[in-house]
Amino acid sequence: MEAHPHATAPSDAPALGSLPVEPLLTAEFDADPGAVYERLRRIHGPVAPVGLMGVPVWLVLEYREVLEVLRNECLWRRDVRHWRARAQGLLPPEWPLLAGYEVRQMMFMDDEEHRAVRRTHHASLSPFQNARTPEGWELRSAVARYADELVALLAAESGRTGFADLGAQYTRPLLLMVTTKLFGCPVELGDELVMDLWRMLDGGPDAAAATARALAAFTRLAAHRRARPGDDLTSYLLLADPDLTDEQLGRELFMNAVYLNDITGNMVLNTLLEVLRGNATVRRSLSAGQLGETVNRAALANPPAANLCFRFAARDVRLGNYWIRAGDAVSPSAASAHRDLLDLGSSHMVGSTVSTRAHLGWGAGPHQCPTAARELGSLIVTTAVGRVFDHFAQAELTLPADQLPWRSGPVVRGLRILPVRYGLAAQEPTARRLDSPQALVAPQGEGHTRGLLSALRRLMFGGREKGAATDV
Repeated sequence: MEAHPHATAPSDAPALGSLPVEPLLTAEFDADPGAVYERLRRIHGPVAPVGLMGVPVWLVLEYREVLEVLRNECLWRRDVRHWRARAQGLLPPEWPLLAGYEVRQMMFMDDEEHRAVRRTHHASLSPFQNARTPEGWELRSAVARYADELVALLAAESGRTGFADLGAQYTRPLLLMVTTKLFGCPVELGDELVMDLWRMLDGGPDAAAATARALAAFTRLAAHRRARPGDDLTSYLLLADPDLTDEQLGRELFMNAVYLNDITGNMVLNTLLEVLRGNATVRRSLSAGQLGETVNRAALANPPAANLCFRFAARDVRLGNYWIRAGDAVSPSAASAHRDLLDLGSSHMVGSTVSTRAHLGWGAGPHQCPTAARELGSLIVTTAVGRVFDHFAQAELTLPADQLPWRSGPVVRGLRILPVRYGLAAQEPTARRLDSPQALVAPQGEGHTRGLLSALRRLMFGGREKGAATDV
């Protein structure tokens, strides 16, 4: 960001609403978003005016400017009430992306209100993030066990060699199982949850209805756990802040479900894709047994949230080649910013590992994922990816990488399917050792596991018959 003596934008500086904007969500963007980012950079520089479903916003394209927006909370606000176009009634009627931004939860709070809720989340998540607590050890064990059960189900349904969709038959149900356990929710809540989160994030015509359904489900869960507390995140959030109403708690669970099922799920699929498509640096780190580095490199090449949620300018400020007016919406593009890091990493002047941990997969600045959430997300991703390559002796894409179907929405670029031809290892892998100072935590009963797998069958096969897995 450039220093400038003006407190307000000069009168001759073009305002966002006066500029011609290029619609972002086009067929070209679906096919090759990188080409769109590059063209916008050539025309506009680090910041470009674009249209999102009929609404002009600023898209921040270069790493330095993206990091400035993410880190400077005083200048770039998250609360949607700072958005001038919304306050002035200038948004199109029932603009589909507004439904998600209207949910009053931690992501869209500022200052002490945000910090207080963040402390509550950190305290509630810490027992699950810490491998030395019974909750943390059991969750780690459960993630590996669920992954193994899904591979076993695949073998039972399709044989030890065959074809599979690692999205619908592995990653999405795995994250649903983890959500069910972590949140302490009944299995019945899960079948349509992932699809409603997709509808909200992608801003489809039924985004508002999908958001309302998901919020209602999590509000019911909050009431259920208030009456029947347990060793789960929902109960621990209530323990950390007993003043939370069911509606407030439901909104926070909603946010956590978005990150757990969609953002974390995309990170799993994107990591698997980068390995299978032959990304050399990703495959080298996997071959070296560096799963954490494998995930970092995949997130750098293909971040799970391509364009991060809006920030709103607190005052007039020059960013890149434009003046941003107070109340303008800006969307920091992680996918575009990462191109700068990839260029830096490929330079002969620096080592190949210089920038891998600088990826924006978990955000940056005051609103990045809380430490406990990042650690927990990393655990889930590395376990999910590791168990695939523990079980599979071979796996190859059944479509060329450039023909895979993507969800290219305003926030997320995620795979709809990840089709592979696979062969399972002749010998089942030994479960990785989990260090714990506690005695072995007893696994849940067979009835619970059968119930989960029954729900997954409905999700995987019933949902596919409806077209839910590919048509959202």
